[in-house]
Amino acid sequence: MVNGPRGKERVVPIGDALAVIDARGTLTGWSEGARRLTGYTTTEVTGRPAAELVADDPRAAWRELRTSGTAVVAVRHRDGRRVELALRLCPVAGERRAYVVTVTPDDAARALGELAFRQASMSMSVFDTEQRYLRMNDIACAVMGQPEAEFLDRYFPDTVEDAEHSRGFLRHLQIVAETGQPVHYESWTRSPSGRRMHAWTTEMWPLRDPADEVLGVALAAFDSSEQYWARQRLAMLNEAAAGIGTRLDVVRTARELAELVVPRLADFASVDLLDSVLQGDEPVVGQVDAGVELRRVAHHSLTAGAPEAAIGLGVADVYPPYSPPARALVTGLPVFARTGDPDLDRWFGRHTARSAKLRTDSGTDSHDLALLAVPLTARGTTLGVAVFVRLLTPEKPDAFDEDDASLARELASRAAVCVDNARRYTRERTTALALQRSLLPQTVAGQAAVEFASRYLPALSQAGVGGDWFDVIPLSGTRVALVVGDVVGHGLHASVTMGRLRTAVWTLADVDLPPDELLTHLDDLVGHLGTDESGESGEIGATCLYAVYDPVSRRCTLAAAGHPPPVVLYPDGRVEVVEVSAGPMLGVGGLPFEATELELPEGAVLALYTDGLVEARDRDLDAGTAALCTALAAPAETLEDVCDTVLGSLLPDKPGDDVALLVARTRALDAEQVAVWDLPADPAVVAVARKHVTDQLTRWGIDEAAFVTELVVSELVTNAIRYGGDPIQLRLIRDRTLICEVSDASSTSPHLRRARTFDEGGRGLLLVAQLTDRWGTRPTGTGKTIWAEQALPPTP
Repeated sequence: MVNGPRGKERVVPIGDALAVIDARGTLTGWSEGARRLTGYTTTEVTGRPAAELVADDPRAAWRELRTSGTAVVAVRHRDGRRVELALRLCPVAGERRAYVVTVTPDDAARALGELAFRQASMSMSVFDTEQRYLRMNDIACAVMGQPEAEFLDRYFPDTVEDAEHSRGFLRHLQIVAETGQPVHYESWTRSPSGRRMHAWTTEMWPLRDPADEVLGVALAAFDSSEQYWARQRLAMLNEAAAGIGTRLDVVRTARELAELVVPRLADFASVDLLDSVLQGDEPVVGQVDAGVELRRVAHHSLTAGAPEAAIGLGVADVYPPYSPPARALVTGLPVFARTGDPDLDRWFGRHTARSAKLRTDSGTDSHDLALLAVPLTARGTTLGVAVFVRLLTPEKPDAFDEDDASLARELASRAAVCVDNARRYTRERTTALALQRSLLPQTVAGQAAVEFASRYLPALSQAGVGGDWFDVIPLSGTRVALVVGDVVGHGLHASVTMGRLRTAVWTLADVDLPPDELLTHLDDLVGHLGTDESGESGEIGATCLYAVYDPVSRRCTLAAAGHPPPVVLYPDGRVEVVEVSAGPMLGVGGLPFEATELELPEGAVLALYTDGLVEARDRDLDAGTAALCTALAAPAETLEDVCDTVLGSLLPDKPGDDVALLVARTRALDAEQVAVWDLPADPAVVAVARKHVTDQLTRWGIDEAAFVTELVVSELVTNAIRYGGDPIQLRLIRDRTLICEVSDASSTSPHLRRARTFDEGGRGLLLVAQLTDRWGTRPTGTGKTIWAEQALPPTP
C-alpha cells in the first residue's frame, strides 16, 4: 500500500515497475517490473544508492521529483544503455520516512515494447517510405554484420550486394510503401554477415499515423532454412518416386538418380554397380580385402561433360577396402569423408587420376571436397554404391550432414529397388530370349519347295519377350509347311507355351494333316494346356497361320486361327493380301477353321508375319498391312534384303511387341521330274507298275535305284489293290531324293507289324521301311497316300 494523489492509498500490482528509497537515498525495495525495465535484479540493487542508477545529475532529478512529484529521468540500463523514464514519487505512510518511485503506465508499456523489438528472436527493421533505414533490432544488426548506427538513414540498396534477391526485397518494400498493403516475401540468399545460404520468410506491413498516412514500412524476417530444406527434401523424394525407374533398365535408372541429385544435393554424382548386376545375376560382393571391382554406369556434374569423372562410363575400377565406396559397400551404411581425412587422402594419392580430376577440373586447387558414399541396397542385397561430391568454397562451405545422408539413403534406396527390378527383368528376359531362340528353328532339313528368309525381333519394351514363332517344316511329296504363330502374353510363360505349341505343330505336321484339321487339333491342345495349368479353360491364347505349298501342283493351302493374313508378291510385281478366313484364336474351342487354296506361280514371294509387324499405337492394322505391301514391293536382290526392307520400313527403333517375319519364294518342279500312272485295282497290274517304274528310272539315268524301287512299288501297289481299291495312282518324283507314292480310296492307314513264321503276309511295309530312308502316309480328299523316300544314287 502506498499513498496516492490527494492522500488516497492504492495497491501497486506486482507487475508494476517500482522502487522503495529510504531517507538516506538507499534502495530498499525493487519490483519485478523494475527488473524488466532496467535489467537489474533485486539482489543487485537493494542496499545501493539510487543515485548510481541515474545517468545524469541525480541531485537535479531528485529535486524535481520532490518538488513536482513527477520527472523524466535518464536511467542507466544494466547493459549500459540509456533509458529515459517518466517517474512518479510517492511518500510511504509510516514512522520512518521513505518514498516509492514508480513508472507511469504508458512509459512502462513503451519500454516493454522497445525491449520486445530489440530482443525479438527474428530480424526486425523499420524503413521510411523511401526505403531508408529507421530502426533495426539486435538480430537484424547481427544478420547484417554491423551495428544499427551504420545503417540509419541509409538507402537499402547501398547496404547489400546487387543481386536478384536484393532487388526483389527492394521491390516489395516499394510495393508496401506505395499501396499500403502488407506483403509476404520469400528469398534464398546469403546474408552479408555469413557465408552460408539461408531461406528467409519476410512479412512486411505499413506503419500509419493517426491520419492513416503511411509513414514507413516495418518487417519481420524469419530464417526458414530448416523448413525450406525439409520442403526441398520432400520434393526430391516425390520427384524420385516419379523420375527414378521409369524403365526396366539398369543403366537408365542409375543415370536418373545421378541427374536428380545434381545440383540440389551434390555438385557431382556417380553410380557404380557390380558386374553381376549388369548381367542380371544375383549380386555377390565377396571378399574385399584386396579391393572390390565396380563398374561405372552413370555420372553427372554441374559442369557439362562431367570433367570430374576419373572413370569413364562402362569402365571398371578396383576400389581399395579403405576407400569410402568400398566401406559403404561392406557396411551397408553411408560413409562421410572430406579432404584431410587420412583414408580419403590415401585413396586419392593412390589414384592420381582421380585426385587430379576432382581437384583441378573442378576449377581450382584451393578448395576442399566433401564426399558421401551411399550403398545401393535392395531386398537385403547390396548392388553397388552411389557417390556424391560437393566442392567446398567460401560461398558454399557446407559439407554433408546427417540430414543429407538421410535424404541420400532414401533416394539410393528408391534407385536400388528399381535397379534390382531391372536386374531381375534382365535376367528373366535373357532367360526367356535364350529359351525362345533355342526353340526357334536353327536349321531346316533339306527341302526344295521354297527359298526362304526370316527375322525374329524380341520386344524392347518392359513387357518382356513374347511367344512369337515361325517354322519351315518339310513334308512328304516335296511339299513344305510354313508356320507363324503368336502366344498371348510375354515372359517365360509365353516362351514355354510357344515351345509346346511348336512341338505340337511339328507332331501334327508329321501326320500330314490338312491345315484346317491341324488347327482344330491344335485348338484342342491349347484348351487342355489352359485347363492343366489353371483349372479353367481359356487361360492360354494363341494365334497361328499354317500353310502348305506343293511345288508339283504349285498350289498353296492355308488356314488361320485369329492370325493376320499373309501377303503375296507375284513375279509381275503385284502385291495382294490373301483373303483367308481368320478363324477363332486357339484356345477358344468349339468353332471350325476353314482352309483357303490358291495357286502360286514359281517365283512368288509369300510373307507370313505376326501382328507386331503391322500394329502399333499410332497405326491401325489396315494402315500397317498397306505399309507392308508397299515395303514388300520395293526392289530387293535377295530375300534377306526383303526382310531388312520390311523391318526398316515398318518398325520403330524400339518395337513394343515381338516380331516374327517369314518370307518364302516358291519353286516348282519341272514336269520331267514327275511321273504319274493311274492303275486299275487288278493284281496283274503290279508287273505293269514295275515296268513303268523301271523305264522311268532309265529315262532319268538312275538305273541303280531300279531294284529297290521295284520292290517298294510292288509292295505298295499290291497293298493298294488288296486293301484300298479304285482309284489307285502311282507317282514318282525325282528331286533331291527319289519319292515313290501310291494313292488309293481307303482312308485306313497301314502300320508296321511283325509277321509270324507261317503268316503269308504282313512283311510288306516292314520291307519298305528297311529299304527306304523314310516312309509314311497322309490323308487325301478321296483316301490316303503311302509314300517312301530313298536317296538318289551318286552321280558318276
